[in-house]
Amino acid sequence: MPDPGQTRVYAIGAQRGFADVLASGLLSRFGKDPLALARVTLLIPNHRAGRAITEALVRHAADGLLLPRMALIGDLDLDESLGALLDPLGEGEAIPPAVDPLERRFRLAAIIAREGAGRPGAHDPAEALRLASEYARVLDQLHIEEKTLDQLDAVDVEADLADHWAQARDLFLRVGRAWAQELIQDGRIDPAERRNRLLDKAADRWRYHPPQSPVIAAGITTSAPAIARLLRSIAHMPQGMVVLPGLDLDMDAPLWEAIGEPVPVTTPGEAPPAERPAVTHPQYHLKQLLHAMSIERAEVEPWQPEPRTGWIADRANLLRSIFLPARLSDRWVTLPAADRRTKGIRIVEAENPDEEAQAIAVLVRQALEVSGRRTAIVTPDRTLAARVIAHLKRWSIEADDSAGEALPVTPPGRFLLAVANCLASDFAPVELLDLLKHPLSQPGEGRLAWLDQARALDMRLRGPRPAQGLAGIDASIRQPELREWWTGAKALLAPIAQFPRDPQPLSQVIAAIIETAQALSQQAVWNGIAGRSASDLVQQLLARAANHDPLVTASQAATILSRLMAEKAVRPPFGKHPRVAIYGLLEARLQSADLVICAGLNEGVWPQIPSPDPWLAPMVRNALGLPPLEMRVGLAAQDLAGALASPEVVLTRARRDGSAPTVASRFLLRLQAVAPDKDMEDTATLALARTLDRRLPKVSIDKPAPRPSRAQRAVKLSVTELDRLRADPFAFYAKRILGLRSLDPVDAEPSAAWRGSLVHEILELWHKEDGLDPAALVPRANLFLVRANVHPLIKALWRPRLVAGLEWVVQQTFDLAESGRTMLDAERSGSILVDGVKISGKADRIDRMPDGTLVIVDYKTGKPPSAAQVQTGFALQLGLLGLMAERGGFAEDAELPPITGTARGFEYWSLVRHKDSETGFGYIDSPVLQGRKRSGLPAEDVVPTSESFLREALADWILGDAPFEAKLVPDHALYTEYDQLMRLAEWYGRQDGRTGGTR
Repeated sequence: MPDPGQTRVYAIGAQRGFADVLASGLLSRFGKDPLALARVTLLIPNHRAGRAITEALVRHAADGLLLPRMALIGDLDLDESLGALLDPLGEGEAIPPAVDPLERRFRLAAIIAREGAGRPGAHDPAEALRLASEYARVLDQLHIEEKTLDQLDAVDVEADLADHWAQARDLFLRVGRAWAQELIQDGRIDPAERRNRLLDKAADRWRYHPPQSPVIAAGITTSAPAIARLLRSIAHMPQGMVVLPGLDLDMDAPLWEAIGEPVPVTTPGEAPPAERPAVTHPQYHLKQLLHAMSIERAEVEPWQPEPRTGWIADRANLLRSIFLPARLSDRWVTLPAADRRTKGIRIVEAENPDEEAQAIAVLVRQALEVSGRRTAIVTPDRTLAARVIAHLKRWSIEADDSAGEALPVTPPGRFLLAVANCLASDFAPVELLDLLKHPLSQPGEGRLAWLDQARALDMRLRGPRPAQGLAGIDASIRQPELREWWTGAKALLAPIAQFPRDPQPLSQVIAAIIETAQALSQQAVWNGIAGRSASDLVQQLLARAANHDPLVTASQAATILSRLMAEKAVRPPFGKHPRVAIYGLLEARLQSADLVICAGLNEGVWPQIPSPDPWLAPMVRNALGLPPLEMRVGLAAQDLAGALASPEVVLTRARRDGSAPTVASRFLLRLQAVAPDKDMEDTATLALARTLDRRLPKVSIDKPAPRPSRAQRAVKLSVTELDRLRADPFAFYAKRILGLRSLDPVDAEPSAAWRGSLVHEILELWHKEDGLDPAALVPRANLFLVRANVHPLIKALWRPRLVAGLEWVVQQTFDLAESGRTMLDAERSGSILVDGVKISGKADRIDRMPDGTLVIVDYKTGKPPSAAQVQTGFALQLGLLGLMAERGGFAEDAELPPITGTARGFEYWSLVRHKDSETGFGYIDSPVLQGRKRSGLPAEDVVPTSESFLREALADWILGDAPFEAKLVPDHALYTEYDQLMRLAEWYGRQDGRTGGTR
C-alpha cells in the first residue's frame, strides 16, 4: 500500500492555456516511449475537455503518437454521465441502476401533484413538471453534497422561516420520502447517488489496488465530496497524479488566507462568523477542493515551471490584482506597475448589442486572415451569440457553436410546436395559418399549389376571429376551389381535429400531434439531425409517460412539449469552421485559442445573477451546509481568468441593451480600476464595424404629391370618400386610383367598420321585414350574432352593448313617431350627377317630419363627427345625402317608392355609452346650429355648404389637375393605413417648420 503522506498534486496557473500546458507536460514525461502515453489514463471532466486535450496533443507532438485513454467524470450541468472506466459493466459489487431522468421528472410531478394538492400549480400538469425539474436539480445537489432528507428535517429553522418557505420545505420532505419509497420498490436509485457510489467504489479500488499504469486526473475542479475522495486516492497512488486548472501557487499567504475557509454551517440564532469567506473569488472553489482532499497548497507543485517574465507572468500578476478580496482592495493603491500591465488585452464598448456583435464578427474576420490562427468567442449570452453567428454569415463563416441550436427554433421543432399550438388554440386563424404555411407542410412537388391555397385561406380569415374549431373555418370559405382544397387539408388534420376537447392522457395528445405532423409533412418532420433529435424526444416522452400519464388539456400538452424541447440542443457533427468556436462558460473551461473574445461583459450577464432555489430558503441551505448560490459568481470569475490565458484577449460589452442602459460587469470594472489604461480601448475595431454598415447619406424627401392623368382621375365617388379626399388627397389617390386597399389583420379585433355593418344590416331588416315591430329587433340581433361566424368571446363581449343600443333605437323610433315623424326607409341607395361626376351614397335612415321636410339619419357605433367638422367640410356625408334627396337621387329605383323633399334635419344616432340614455347606450347629435351651440350650420345651409365643398373638390382633384398632396389637413386626416406608403415619418413636421394647415 502506498505511503498515505505522499501526494502528487500539480497545478497549472489560470494565466496559461490549460490544455496546451498539460499536453506539453504529458509529452515531456511520456513522449520518449511511443507506447508510454498510450498506457496513460486521463480522467477528465467532460467531452469538451477531452477534445481540447486531444487537439493540444496533436499540435505539440512532433511525430505521430498514440493518444492516452480518456475517461469521463461527467458533468451533470452538461447532462453527461460517468465514462466506462468508472462505470464498468458487470464488475464488482452490484450497484442499483439509476432511474431515467425524464421518467423521474414525470414521477416526481405525480408525487408533487398528490402531496401538494391545494397548493398553487400542483393541479396543473405542466407546472407540476416544471416544479419536478427544479426538485430533481435540488435533489441531485443534496446527493452530490451527501446531505440526506433526515438532515434537512433536522434543521430547526421553523421559527425564522416565512410561511411560504416553511411550506416549501415541508412539501420537499414529503415528496422526497415518497420518492425514496418508490425507488426502493423499483430497486433503483437517483443518478447523482449512483454516481457517488461509483466514484467511491473506484476510489476504494484504486486505494488498495492501484493500477499498474499512470492515472492522471486533469482539469477537475468540483469539490463534491465523492470526487474529492477519488482525487485524493489518485494523488496517493504510486503512478497517480492530479492536475488542477487555475490554482495560483504564487499568491502570497495573507491573500490566500483572506479568501477564507469553506463556508461554516450556522444554525439560526447563531452569530455569523466575523469574516465571511470570499465565495465570489475565483480561487475560493479551488481552495475548497484542496480542503476536501485534505491537501495543503504547499503540497501542490507546478505541472511545468511557471515563467517569471514576459506576458504570462504579467497576466498572472494582473489576475491576482483584479480579483483581490474586498478586505485587501486597499492594495490597489500601492500596486507596482508590473502588476498592472495589460499588454494583449483590448476592450470594446459598443453602443448596443448589435454593434457589439458586428465588432466581434470583424475581429473574427481579421483573425482568419492569419493562417492557422484560432479564435474562440466566450459568452453566456445566447442572444448575443446568435447575433454574432448571423453577422459572420456575411462572409460565409459558420462558427462552431458549442451550444448548438435549440430544438424549438429548428424547422422540425417549430413544426411540431405549430401542430401542438393549433390543437391548443382549437384552430385559431393565426396558429392554423402558421402550421399550413410552414416549410414542412406538404413539401415536394405540390408545395406551390398548397401555398397558393393557404394564402387564399389567409385572405378569407382576415378580420375578426371566426367561430371555434374547424366549423368556423368551414363557414369562412365560399370559393369552390378553396373549399375543395380545404377538404383535403382537413383530412390531414383529422388526428387533432377529432381529438376530444376535455383533458386526455398526455401520451394520447402527443400521439395525435405526431400522427398529424407525419401526415402533414409526409414524414419529412423526422429528416435531418434536428428531425432525428425531435424523434428521439417524442419517443422518450411517450415511453416515459407510461409510468405517469397525467390528464392534460391540449394547452398544457403544448406547454410541456415546448419546455422539453427547449432543453434539447441540436449540434451538427460537422460542417462548421475549424478555427472559429463559440463557447458558453461551462464549455469554455480548459479550452484555448490564439484570440479569445469575452463577450457580454455586463452585470447580470457575466456574472449572471444567481437564480434563487425555489424549494429551499437561503437560511435552510446555509444551515444544511450546501454551497452558497453566490459561489457561481466565483466560478464565472474563474471562467474569465481562464479566458484571459490567451496571449490576445478582447473584452466586449454593450452600453445599452434595447432601450435601457447597462452596467459593466464587476470584473471589467475591477480591471479598469486596477489598470486605467486608455490603450486598452479598441476604438479602431468599433470604427471599422460602424463603417462596414455605414448609413447612406441622409436624403430628405418632400411631401408626396402625385399628379395622375385626367383619365386616371375619372373615378366614381361615394359620399363617404369626400372627407378623405379633402383632408388627405394622397390617401384617396392610393385607395381609389392606385387601387391599394388595406387588409385587416388575421384574428383582428372587431373593427368599427365591422360593427357598423352588422348594426346597419340588423336595422335594415328590422324595417323591411319586421315592419318596425319593437319586439322583433333584439331577437333579430341575437339571431344575427348566433349566425355570425365570429368567436364566442367576441359575441359575449359585444352582445350587451349591442342589445342596449338597439333597445334605445326602438325607444327613440316610437317616441318620435308619436310626435308625427315617420320613418320612410332604411339603407336606401341613391346617386346624382354633379358636374358630370357620379356621386353615390346610402342613407342609413330617412324620416319625414310633419311639415314634409326630410331628416337624414346616420347610425354610428362610435363617436360621431363634430359640428365643426361639418362646418369646415370634413364631414360631408349628411349634407350630400340631403342634396341627393332634394335632387331626386332616391327616386331612381322603380321598385321602391320615391323619396323627395327638402332636407332640414341631419342627425347622428350614436350607439355608444351615454349618461342620459335610459338603456345606458345611445344618443342623438346634430351638426345643425341651434340652441346654445357655438359651431355648426343653420339647417337651411347644410346642403348648400356641402354642395359647395363637393364642387370645389371635384374641380381641384377629379376634373382639374391639383396634386394629391399627402396629409393636406393633418388634423382631419385621421386614417393611417397609407402613412407608410407616403413615408410620413420622413417628412412630416420637417417641411420648413410647417406641419400642415387647413384648406
